[in-house]
Amino acid sequence: MTTVEKEMAAGRFVRQPNRFTGELAPEAGRYRLLVSYACPWAHRTLIVRRLLGLEDAFGVGVVDPIRDERGWRFPEPDPVTGATFLSELYKATDPDFDGRYTVPCVWDATTGKLATNDFPAITIAMETAFTALHRPGAPDLYPERLRPEIDALNDRIYETVNNGVYKAGFATAQDAYDEAVEALFETLDALEERLADRRYLFGADLTEADVRLYPTLARFDTVYYAHFKCNIRRLADYPNLWRYARDLYAIPAFGETTDFDHIKRHYYATQRMINPSGVVPKGPLIDWTLTAP
Repeated sequence: MTTVEKEMAAGRFVRQPNRFTGELAPEAGRYRLLVSYACPWAHRTLIVRRLLGLEDAFGVGVVDPIRDERGWRFPEPDPVTGATFLSELYKATDPDFDGRYTVPCVWDATTGKLATNDFPAITIAMETAFTALHRPGAPDLYPERLRPEIDALNDRIYETVNNGVYKAGFATAQDAYDEAVEALFETLDALEERLADRRYLFGADLTEADVRLYPTLARFDTVYYAHFKCNIRRLADYPNLWRYARDLYAIPAFGETTDFDHIKRHYYATQRMINPSGVVPKGPLIDWTLTAP
């Protein structure tokens, strides 16, 4: 039995590895970023694209929030790739691919195939390889002097928060759930303390770490708290984290790419193993408008 098989047999959620990991060349108009507004991994790419002014470098195609057994579907055939289902682009790139068809992914107009679906690498490439195409005054989200510290914090946030909510939500054994949810709230508690005396995770300036944390926070009280049983505390119960999340939401790159309707409909109507009825709740009613802490 492989390590993955052992983890799954123990009731733990194991995320599928990314299939395509090609490098992106800094060329305007070459790439199409394929996303779902519901997906936190895709959300971070939309935030960075907007912050850095890379709209001309990366066109965007958005799939419908409701996914069925055929995978992600475009509401209408994508005008650039011609695809109706994301699976068509995966199969055109690798006819033998038999995993889940995930977003975000980047389609390359030069090759007519997917270049990458390696979501951690996409934003790093935008920040480092595409600097010549950044808008004037764009923030340095991955400053070289902070990269080891950013990487270390990102690793913890990914394992226990970004992916941690999935480990809790998709756990099929009590021990696996307990392990995941306890690690999740240990990290949230630590982040609450970290943000007591700073605006962002690394001080006064936005970084890649903030981009990676925000999509999970944006979905926390709306989805993860109830749907994924991450209900020890709400985001709104953390004064510093809640202030921080609303502060980010007030930035157009964050707030204007946050679609709560897509988020709720995707999680509640698509993940029938957790919510068999597919009924989408009306609440919670949350005011994300920034107010004084």
